[in-house]
Amino acid sequence: MGKVDSALRPPTARPSAPAFTRLPQGKGDDEAPPDRFFGLQILPVRGIPEVTAGDDLCALVLAGLARGQVRLREGDVVVVTSKIVSKAEGRTVRLEDVEPSPFARAWAAAHGKDARQVEVVLRESRRIVRQDRGVLIAETHHGFVCANAGVDASNAGTRGQLLLLPEDPDASARGLRVSLRQAAGVDVAVVISDTFGRPWRTGQTNVAIGAAAIRALRTYAGTTDPAGYVLRATSIAVIDELAAAAELVMHKLARVPVAIIRGCPYERVPEGEPDAGAAALVRQAEFDLFR
Repeated sequence: MGKVDSALRPPTARPSAPAFTRLPQGKGDDEAPPDRFFGLQILPVRGIPEVTAGDDLCALVLAGLARGQVRLREGDVVVVTSKIVSKAEGRTVRLEDVEPSPFARAWAAAHGKDARQVEVVLRESRRIVRQDRGVLIAETHHGFVCANAGVDASNAGTRGQLLLLPEDPDASARGLRVSLRQAAGVDVAVVISDTFGRPWRTGQTNVAIGAAAIRALRTYAGTTDPAGYVLRATSIAVIDELAAAAELVMHKLARVPVAIIRGCPYERVPEGEPDAGAAALVRQAEFDLFR
């Protein structure tokens, strides 16, 4: 029998388990391990009106929950679409106020686009990653790589208006989380979601562009599988999974911009520690094989 590579043997001491949220559990389950199977609930928050600049998102969320006779619980994840965050923060542009550049005019003329909207996309871009067949894939100032730098005319509130991504989605998430904790008396995590396309796969999915009080990644490096193989690189983008799950009840046209995910064990960011938010998911240039 050949020798077993020592790198594949289980470590003598496993990494300490992360601090997961304490969830409501059945009688006698107080000592259940954090990786036990939990059923999830995804609750749509209905009845939130059209959001305008200066609106109090915390108050709107709690009012929507009250109408549905739902109360926030400790450990809930509140998923909010970027659109209502942008509207509340005044991140809108009227097309009539935009003067297109010569490049924007030329690109728009060649591909049947509105030059004013193209100009806004260019202004919101750190760089253009790809421009082909009328599609602009851009890197935003946040570091996100997405179509049109996240600039969107759909569900913008009124015709002739464009929505921009929140200026600092992680700061927006932290602010909403603090407001909810103060108003509702429970500690929750907040995820701000947006719809992104995916290279090499058809269709869009919701991803997290902002987060507060929740670790963005669940890292399995250094742990072992049942056969004793040491995992080296697996990191699950937990907040992206939660954003995608929430979209199942939000839909694109259902006017449900907020969802509550209940029953999901996740790793909290301890109070007082730096909270990297969704910025932790932005791949740095030196690690990007396609840049």
